Amino acid sequence: MDTDVTLPAAAFAGVLSFLSPCVLPLVPPYLTYIAGTTIEELSDEGISSARRDVALSALLFVAGFSTVFVALGATASLFGQIIRAYLDVLTWVAGAGIIIMGLHFLGAFRLAFLYREKRVQVEKPVGLWGAYVMGLAFAFGWTPCIGPMLASILSLAATAETLRSGIALLTA
Repeated sequence: MDTDVTLPAAAFAGVLSFLSPCVLPLVPPYLTYIAGTTIEELSDEGISSARRDVALSALLFVAGFSTVFVALGATASLFGQIIRAYLDVLTWVAGAGIIIMGLHFLGAFRLAFLYREKRVQVEKPVGLWGAYVMGLAFAFGWTPCIGPMLASILSLAATAETLRSGIALLTA
């Protein structure tokens, strides 16, 4: 894998994902929520502590969702290297899975586990580490929204020659 070309492409894909219409509009409310401040307080020139809190919370928030995505990449890279030996069998299993999901989608039968939803209601994250936890939650919650870009990078990470290359792609 030529990481010199792929790393900038991965970083560009990350920027595009961030700028997508289902992510970018959510950033200000998330940041003000995790910092425990309001948008009005941030626009007030005299409150530097609110801005500092938002900046620190933003860094921890980014660290939270980066943890999830880098872990996904490391896992994809590691599993990609391990499962190459079983590719024939996994092709058949994946094909069967696609057929089952297609029949479910068409209404031939219902898979009850696909209709479940889990939520945790939280008043406000506790301290700055709450921002990190919110970043983790953001990554898990918005992965479907940024799925196409993330899937592309995950597939590159899965086929990376080394685990380090796969992790580097997801970090970028």
